[in-house]
Amino acid sequence: MTDATETLVRPDGSPIRVLVVDDEQMLADLLASALRYEGWEVTTAGTGIAAVRAAQETDPDVVVLDIMLPDFDGLEVMRRIHGHSPDVPVLFLTAKDAVEDRVAGLTAGGDDYVTKPFSLEEVVARLRALLRRSGASSEKPDSLLEVGDLRMDEDSHEVWRGEDEIRLTATEFELLRYLMRNPRRVLSKPQILDRVWNYDFGGQANIVELYISYLRRKIDKGREPMIHTMRGVGYVLKPADTTSASPRSTP
Repeated sequence: MTDATETLVRPDGSPIRVLVVDDEQMLADLLASALRYEGWEVTTAGTGIAAVRAAQETDPDVVVLDIMLPDFDGLEVMRRIHGHSPDVPVLFLTAKDAVEDRVAGLTAGGDDYVTKPFSLEEVVARLRALLRRSGASSEKPDSLLEVGDLRMDEDSHEVWRGEDEIRLTATEFELLRYLMRNPRRVLSKPQILDRVWNYDFGGQANIVELYISYLRRKIDKGREPMIHTMRGVGYVLKPADTTSASPRSTP
């Protein structure tokens, strides 16, 4: 899977902040993983009360909001969030046949909607459009990713470890890009399969192990290792000089 779009950041250069509100934990985790792949900071909430609290604490640039929640509905969540942050754009998630929900959401002040089931790429594209329209984002000034002494130019597809250029295949490049966009974060095999290969979960985990081994030979061989296995959990990339730090695990 390739990504030809530019990374969006806040006007001050810091990562975009997204609040994802959905009581389906697996769906919220998938959305969070996809948005973190964009380089954005993501907070999730499973209830309306938790969503309003999270919005006050994190001051999000955009909100992904399910209409149906266990305590009160998404329209009330939006009303309360807009009471604190009136200009934050909202992308509603609605049931496929719930036309009235879509109309109510947009009438009440929502900015856009997608219907379930949806593709992660569609959600990302709609959020990027909302962020540009709202003025909450700007283009990242350059295409360079850096983790410790590992550097990647996303435009030219060049990679260096220190002063040494590393030549990668297209798939190796996409895998390393995902790792570098999520430094110090433990990524599970299903997450990697979904974002790098677009595979459904299950049955293909061995291909992740294989390509991690390829990357290690090129990135870590003869050097302080940067790619680490968290047994039973997944993989994490972190700077070689901070290998004693405890990585964070994604949901």
